Amino acid sequence: MVYSTDPNFKPFEEHSEIHTLAPEKQALIIRIDRSGRNGKEVTLVDRFVGNEADLDALAKKMKQFCGVGGSVKDGQIIIQGDQRDKLAQFCTKHAYGFKKGN
Repeated sequence: MVYSTDPNFKPFEEHSEIHTLAPEKQALIIRIDRSGRNGKEVTLVDRFVGNEADLDALAKKMKQFCGVGGSVKDGQIIIQGDQRDKLAQFCTKHAYGFKKGN
């Protein structure tokens, strides 16, 4: 519950469903990360704009394409190993906008 002295105050609306952008309008960032993983490499995919179900579906497709495991955490797709080149191929094949980082 929120209290306000503003006579024009409107209570917060419930979260509306986030609409997923079309693949060609996405601007994914594909980068490698080693920090906090005991020296093991993972590839991170950031900046997906869409709902959780679509993010999970994309992560599943990417993991299958690369033939490795991974997960989704805090809006990031985490793929095991250095898969930047394969993920770039995946994005090109499926018309996703992307940029390779470090």
